[in-house]
Amino acid sequence: MRAVAQTCIFLFCFLLPAIWAGAQVNPAVSAQLDASAVQGIVPALFLSDIHFEPFWDPAKAPQLAAAPVGEWKAILTAPPSVDREQRFQALEKNCHVRGDDTSPALLDASLQAVRKQAAGAAFATVSGDLIAHAFSCKFDAVFPHAPAGAYRAFVEKTIAYVFQELGSSLPGVPLFVALGNNDSDCGDYRLDAHGAFLSDTAAEFTQGFPATEQRSAQQTFVAGGYYSVSLPAPLHNARLLVLNDLFMSGKYATCAGRPDPRAADEQLAWLRQQLDEARRNGEKVWVMGHIPPGVDLHETMTKMRDVCGGEAPQMFLGSEKMADELAGFGDVIQLAIFAHTHMDEMRILQPEDGVRGPGKSVALKIVPSISPINGNAPAFTLAEVDAVSAGLKDYRVFVASNRTGIDAVWKEEYDFGRRYHAAEFSAVSARKLIAGFLTGMGANSEARSAYIQSFMPGSASSLLGLVWPQYVCSLAHYSGAGYRSCACPSAASLRKD
Repeated sequence: MRAVAQTCIFLFCFLLPAIWAGAQVNPAVSAQLDASAVQGIVPALFLSDIHFEPFWDPAKAPQLAAAPVGEWKAILTAPPSVDREQRFQALEKNCHVRGDDTSPALLDASLQAVRKQAAGAAFATVSGDLIAHAFSCKFDAVFPHAPAGAYRAFVEKTIAYVFQELGSSLPGVPLFVALGNNDSDCGDYRLDAHGAFLSDTAAEFTQGFPATEQRSAQQTFVAGGYYSVSLPAPLHNARLLVLNDLFMSGKYATCAGRPDPRAADEQLAWLRQQLDEARRNGEKVWVMGHIPPGVDLHETMTKMRDVCGGEAPQMFLGSEKMADELAGFGDVIQLAIFAHTHMDEMRILQPEDGVRGPGKSVALKIVPSISPINGNAPAFTLAEVDAVSAGLKDYRVFVASNRTGIDAVWKEEYDFGRRYHAAEFSAVSARKLIAGFLTGMGANSEARSAYIQSFMPGSASSLLGLVWPQYVCSLAHYSGAGYRSCACPSAASLRKD
């Protein structure tokens, strides 16, 4: 049995891989919002893990580096170099990249689909990772003699280009973007708090914010890449807290390669202050970050952690502090949005391990990626938000017919409400679904099959079923101890025997 389990684990690990003051509003968007508001529904767009690849045609990279961002589109859409494919494959092999990220063609196709399907969105969120994987390695290979500061300049231009393309595809739509672990001027999982990169990009990330909030948002972004902003009308008394949870990752280091726990501590203190203030003011809060809290089951399995034998599971973050904070404010937080896995997932954060909270859980949505690097098809999510409660009433996931974007057709993969017979996506409905996943009988078996089918967008992954009980435990428990109590219910009795 143990050999069979290990075989299953091995297979799983390797095969699963504004409307507000000062904003310029598109009249068509405004008309659609007015119609939606009458029904009490606010449409929104969720994107994540774009991972745009400016090195897709390595011969064009020097042109991009020399040109202003306004000229990038013309350079990228010009005929490709004769040896583009060979040079790019060599670049990826040299940098040990596991697959392709978002090419210029795929970005264009994705945003064309977004423009068509999300034309009436009141706002859009991007849950981090704007630039491609192995970015620093690729840059060093293409620019072996680059002067100091050239890498940061190229990263900032790439981010600015993504913002430019999002803005042109969603004119007049407020855009809220989080930093991901790849979005840095010194490499993956590395960043300096209060550094030049955050200072240089603060205006980009806070553009179009209400004048009364823009300055404070820029100040906190410069400090650590996080900010607070009001969600736009017709939502009322609702706020979005955008985190930079790279600093909470166990892999985090400064640009010099040193640990810096103060960066996380400062942000967590700010988060607590914002949530306390929202509770006092009766505000409804959304929280968005990139790396989700909780157990990283893929890494736990890859590293063969014997959780039931006493080993700790691998966690997405370096501690449970952020999850503890969020779980303690279930009466305030209407929704948490994260990403990073590239998959289409849900979780709940409920107080556990002595965390004091209001007795309410927080619903957490993990947004699938545009990048197809993990074998998934590109995907985005259209949401319906209750104008009064700011709760997530429903969402639909749209998936591309291929991973290149060339002649791709985007179709609705599923509607959450219809698929799971739920009136809303909330902590209550998510908890009920997850509890049903563990039983797997009758209607719950249907829901389980539907979840597994859409977990990896565009490619049903039956391999998830091999570790289904452990996976479901990771959805319901964000702490290592809570996960173990769920995944190893009979461990104590077996030891006694």
